[in-house]
Parts: sequence; C-alpha cells; structure tokens
Amino acid sequence: MAIEIGKIRNVGVVGHGGVGKTSLVEAMLFATGAVTRLGRVDDGSTTTDFDPDEIKRKISINTSLAYGDWKGHRINLVDTPGYGDFIADARAGLRVVEAAVVVVDAVAGVQVQTEKVWKFASEYNLPRVVVVNRLDRERSDFFRTFESLARRLKGRLVALHLPVGEESSFKGFVDLVKMKAVTVVGGKPVEGEIPGDLADRTKEYREKLVEAAAETDDELLSKYLDEGSLGEPEMLKALRAGIAEGKLVPVVCAATAKSIGVHALLDLIVDSLPSPADRAEIAGTDLKTKQASTRAADAKAPVTALVFKTLSDPHIGRLSLFRVTSGTVRADSTLLNPGRGARERMGHVSWLQGKTQKNVEALGPGEIGVAQKLKETLTGDTLSDEAHPFELPRITFPSPRSRSRSSPRRAATRTRSRTRWPASPKRIPRSTTTSIRRRSSSSSPASAACTSRWSWSA
Repeated sequence: MAIEIGKIRNVGVVGHGGVGKTSLVEAMLFATGAVTRLGRVDDGSTTTDFDPDEIKRKISINTSLAYGDWKGHRINLVDTPGYGDFIADARAGLRVVEAAVVVVDAVAGVQVQTEKVWKFASEYNLPRVVVVNRLDRERSDFFRTFESLARRLKGRLVALHLPVGEESSFKGFVDLVKMKAVTVVGGKPVEGEIPGDLADRTKEYREKLVEAAAETDDELLSKYLDEGSLGEPEMLKALRAGIAEGKLVPVVCAATAKSIGVHALLDLIVDSLPSPADRAEIAGTDLKTKQASTRAADAKAPVTALVFKTLSDPHIGRLSLFRVTSGTVRADSTLLNPGRGARERMGHVSWLQGKTQKNVEALGPGEIGVAQKLKETLTGDTLSDEAHPFELPRITFPSPRSRSRSSPRRAATRTRSRTRWPASPKRIPRSTTTSIRRRSSSSSPASAACTSRWSWSA
C-alpha cells in the first residue's frame, strides 16, 4: 500500500567530497532503526556505499537510496557523490527531492563542490539545512565555519545550535529554540542546563534567531519591534514556515562518529521540511494537446514518474531509480515512455535500501523506488499513463569541461575500427568519469584502443 503523501520527506544529502555525507546517512538510518548495526566508511560496511569501487576508494561514486521511519513519517534519503567528477549525480538527485541537507566539514568550511551543490539547490528552489559535521575533529571550529557559510553562500543562514565543547571535547550542543544543552549518553540525547561559559554567546545567537523568525512575517515583525520579544510558540511556528519556504536556512551541529546531532536533524526534517504534498503542481507537456500543462501530486491522477538514475546490477541487470510525481505506479503495470515511444512493463516495483530491494504492491505520489529491466528507458526519461501521455522536463546536466579521444595512426585501421564501433542511441556518457577500452585480438588485428574521458563542471 502506498504511503500517505503528507507523511513523506524526500531529502537529498549533498556537499563536498569527504565531509561525512554517507556517515551521516548511516547514522540517521541507525537512529531510525532501519539498520541494526552502525556501518563505517573505513570498514566498507555502510548501507549506501556498496559498490566495490566505493568500498575500495572509500568515496561515493553513485547516487544511492535509503529510507527510515521517524515519528510516523517516511524519510527517503538520496545520498549523492561529492567529488567533482561525479557532481552530475548530485544534480540529478536534487531534481527528485523537496529539500537538501548540505553537509559541511567543520575544519575545511565551505569548499568548491559545496558552492556547486548550493547553486543546484537554488535552481530547483529547494529549502536547505546546513549540517556542520565533524565538530569532534582537531582544528574544527563551528563559528569560523558559520562565517564561511555566511560569506560564500547566498541565503539567510541562522544558527539553531551552538557547540558544547571543542574538538575532542565536543560533547553536544545548545538548542537555541528550547534553550537547553543536549548531550549524548549511551547513544541517546539528554537535555540539561546550558553551561555558564556559553551564557553570553547563547543570548547573542538566540536574539539573532528570534529576529530572523520575526522577519519572515510582517505582523510578527511589528510585534517584535513593539515588544522586543516573541513567545516560543510564535517563534517556532515562524521558524518552521520560514525554513519550509526557504526564507531561512538553519545551521546545526553534528559529529556522526559520536551520533551527536542526528536525532535533532531527524526532528528538523520531519517538523520543518516540506512534504511532496506541499509542492506546486508539476509542469510538463501534455502530449495529446502538445501544450504545456501540469500534474497534481494526487494518487488518483494519471501516472507520471521521472527516472533520475540508471544502475547495473551484476545479477539482476538494469535498475531504474524513479520518483513518482503523480498517480500510483503498481507492480506488473505497463507504462509509456513518451520520449522514446516505448511501452515498459514495470514488473516488480520496490523500495531501495542501499542495494537491498523490498518489493511493494504500489508506489504513490512522492515516493521514490526502483524498477528492474526496463528495456528502453534511460536516465532523464519520463514514464506516464498510456491513456494520458505526459512528459516532464529532462534533467539538465553540467556540460563536459574537457573531452579527449585516441584513434589509430593508419587510415585503413581507422576505417575498420569505425566499422566495429557502430553508433548507438543507447550509448550515452555517464555522469561519472568513464573509461572504455577495446584491445586488439589475434582474430581482429585492426581493433585499437579507444578511450573516452569526461569530466563535468557546473
């Protein structure tokens, strides 16, 4: 049975490479009970880094899906790569979510890919949460990182947390909304009194937070200017509305190795980030009328889904990751790929937890899932109801920064090699750096090495 759309939160986890995105996703899955063992990137045991190359290199190469349930809500996490060679995957992942969690290293601050994914999120008009991670590391500094964020990223950034302790002594944070210190004991958050040495700084940042909340609403701002303060319910309501609309960007503390800040982040996602039901109707093209049109995120509307990632499983074959934007995709149904004029039988439809599939009867609007062995459908394609064909705008990827290729020296060899490399409409550049080589054999001495390398830039 499909999940109620108002109970869904689709979140893209983005940031520069090596800042702890996958570790944060793993900590969130562990906190929700979706996994019973906390995996580690160094051990190659995380849920979303399962590819042999990812385990070997200890980096994310592909976009991965995971999900967990928190306080009656389904949180779908899209874990994206952060290195420049694979940044196009982050762009595709952000296309199918309602909000972005931008992870920043507390030592390095804002980095190159941080700015790029921030730009992508702005283009898609996504609300954001900034997680200052690894505050338990040597030379980490929350306030220096916050200044870096304010200086290099556009938006009204407001601190919701202040760190308690520094570097290896980091043990929790001050919640500026509840005005309580939160530490982790036995993996669980425990509230307490604010340390005396943080009293002045807490007061300063609390005033900034109240002011930012008041600025989201004219009536509230007038009351704040007249009375000089706001009640906690009023402030909380204004903060949640401002965050959901993207007027405010909250900045929170975390140290995933110690599970600090994870529960608070999950609460923030459920309470303040929008659901697919809050999204405007999806624009596209009605192929019957050949006119621009929209589709509502309604389970009873005609089916529309967008494929945002294509993977290859060594045992199953092609896997197509898709987001349902309208209607209900049912197992064993047949949908139309209007861009290629092909009918696709969906077979099994599943939720995806890393590499583990869980078959379901149907996926409703707002849900993210995977289908197996679609014959013609590729990344960026739309799947729709045959009786009501509809096409969504394709995902736009960054242009290649550079291209190079090699060819045989002799013209005759080049002619024969060209014959062995027929053009294929299915041969598309991956969003990652790709190498393709064909080696000569005794039966075909004319075959030559052919290497194609792509690197992407925003």
